[in-house]
Order: sequence, then structure tokens, then C-alpha cells
Amino acid sequence: MTKNIGGIDRIVRIVLGLALLIGYAVNPDGAYSWLYLLGIIPLATAVIGWCPPYALLGFSTCSTKK
Repeated sequence: MTKNIGGIDRIVRIVLGLALLIGYAVNPDGAYSWLYLLGIIPLATAVIGWCPPYALLGFSTCSTKK
């Protein structure tokens, strides 16, 4: 697995994932609160540095080294 998530993309995914998980912690009994748990996905892809949809589409936000 080659990394396909760059620095800014990684930061955005971490912020989004943490925001969703914090939303779940604040309101765990809401009607659709389980949707906040989807924050695990962007957080996990940011930690790993690899995104499966990016790989399927041949897309990468990593800078290329020459």
C-alpha cells in the first residue's frame, strides 16, 4: 500500500474525524447519533495514510518526489 494521502488532506481528515467523534460523545442518545461514529473512517485513513477510493480511482494528494 503506497501512501496516497498528503499533508493537508490528512489534517482535514483528522479534524473531521475527531469532530464527528466528539459530536457522538456530546450527544450519544440522539436519533441519528450512530452516524457520528462514521468519523472513525476519515480518522483511520488519515492515520494509515492510504484511502481505498483514492487507490481505485488512481488519485493521490501526496507530493511527488523527483
